[in-house]
Amino acid sequence: MSLATRRFSATAAAAVAGTISAFARRPLLGAAAAFAALLLAPCLAAAADAPGAAQIERGRYLAKVANCAACHTSPGGAPFAGGLPLKTGVGTVYSTNITPDAESGIGAYTFEEFDRALREGVAKHGKRLYPAMPYPSYARLAEPDVQALYAYLRTEVKAVRQETAEPEMRWPFGMRWLLRVWNWLFLETGPARNDASQSAAWNRGAYLVQAVAHCGACHTPRGALMAEKGLDERSRHFLAGASVEGWASTNLRGDPRTGLGSWSREDIAEYLHTGRNAHATSFGPMSEVIASSTQFMSRPDLDAVAVYLKSVPGARSDETPYVYEAGTADMLAQGRFDATGARQYAEFCMPCHGANGKGFARVFPPLAGNPTVVDPDPSSLANLLLDGAVTAHVGTAATDYHMPGYGWTLDNQELANVLTFIRTGWGNRASPVTEGAVAARRAELDRRRDTAERR
Repeated sequence: MSLATRRFSATAAAAVAGTISAFARRPLLGAAAAFAALLLAPCLAAAADAPGAAQIERGRYLAKVANCAACHTSPGGAPFAGGLPLKTGVGTVYSTNITPDAESGIGAYTFEEFDRALREGVAKHGKRLYPAMPYPSYARLAEPDVQALYAYLRTEVKAVRQETAEPEMRWPFGMRWLLRVWNWLFLETGPARNDASQSAAWNRGAYLVQAVAHCGACHTPRGALMAEKGLDERSRHFLAGASVEGWASTNLRGDPRTGLGSWSREDIAEYLHTGRNAHATSFGPMSEVIASSTQFMSRPDLDAVAVYLKSVPGARSDETPYVYEAGTADMLAQGRFDATGARQYAEFCMPCHGANGKGFARVFPPLAGNPTVVDPDPSSLANLLLDGAVTAHVGTAATDYHMPGYGWTLDNQELANVLTFIRTGWGNRASPVTEGAVAARRAELDRRRDTAERR
């Protein structure tokens, strides 16, 4: 039902109710009025329960920040109809249909059933959901926000009939009753904690990061049973970086080299809004998150997230601030390619990132001191050199930028050499990359391409 139709229905229902009330005051028409009231009662109740425009718009905004469409839309599929394969450490699950279709979606869900699925991981008829759906984070959502999401999905999203494929899990994880035990061990119910000692902006940022945007689902390492090792800043594991489907998700804590210690609040807000800042340019899954979600966040919410993230201390106590070293730049500027990987860097990387490794701000990211470059897990860098990348498609930029992949022309050892050169140059001092690590990434990327083509 469109917004205009809902307004008309509510107005019409009010007018009919007033007419019935007027007739009811006339004795000869009292019985007819009562009979009419019985007939119109369902219509009046529906009009009274219809969500308002403000609530629906709030739900639309929350769905953007939570990036619901990204996980609940398969490539080439209808929005929110599900079917996207989500790979976990114990198998593959497929996102569910959350359109208002009564048979395969949430059209027959009451609010209470929707709320239980979202915040407790229990679908209609008691079916347990796998925590690939981030209900451990959504457990902290405030009920008015859950109501707004329910109103938006039920009234503004087009209903699509599409059944959800069965998960492909390793034994014994296909037995859903185990999720009851998992929830007992790891699910913390109740709204997000409000810290009275912090500012309103900090508390808003904590709520967005921990609950709505569920940043920890990707940026927090998981234990043996696939539960996040921390759910808020009180845990040193929270937002400390993790591995997600072959990508190294960045450390979002205050570590000076591998985290956001050198970023200002303005840097964080700019990156989430535009996909670029003086320190980095988005790539891989984060480009998708920015394009479909964080670029639409309001300025106060972007600032709140930045306030919160800058308050989270570093996780690595022995990490020292990055200090630029000019030796690599001098060697390249002089045309000396003695170091292993230097020649490949000069040929394939230096035209964009420069001999000094500083790139061009907000276009080609710096490699010197970049947290992604010095991440202990080099998987993301290997993916970039193998397959290339694209920046986030955002409304603030005239175009997005593509980095070409070099897997077609460089072998695994050559790629490992240039990655090691980048990770150890300009003062980065990160660990070298082995040929085996690149080979593993190449094999995984090839396997995923083959799987996608078969579909």
